[in-house]
Amino acid sequence: MAEITKADVISFIEKMSVLELAEMVKELEEKFGVSAAAPVAVAAVAGPAAAEAAEEQTEFDVILKAAGANKIAVIKVVRALTSLGLKEAKDLVDGAPQPVKSGVSKEEAEEAKKQLAESGADVEVK
Repeated sequence: MAEITKADVISFIEKMSVLELAEMVKELEEKFGVSAAAPVAVAAVAGPAAAEAAEEQTEFDVILKAAGANKIAVIKVVRALTSLGLKEAKDLVDGAPQPVKSGVSKEEAEEAKKQLAESGADVEVK
């Protein structure tokens, strides 16, 4: 019987389907009492990368969560921010939570949030 080399094993694995390979890994883990710890390490590395991506966010959404007690003032602010008509602005305020502005800069999002909050609305920037 000929000896099997690493190249033979790699060649064999290349020809397997993903499902067959996953089953083989599971069998190897059970047989040898080990686990594939690499996915955990990859997830740990992805965590800080995701945090960096969140810090570098350049587009924000201003979301009206609730109109509050002074709905008329909120409708006026929504009209000024979005140039919607009266009916459309009222529908947006009545349908809260809804985005008022999407894909805007941080400064513009903060200014819109400030104006809406001053009118009595419950606002969130994402």
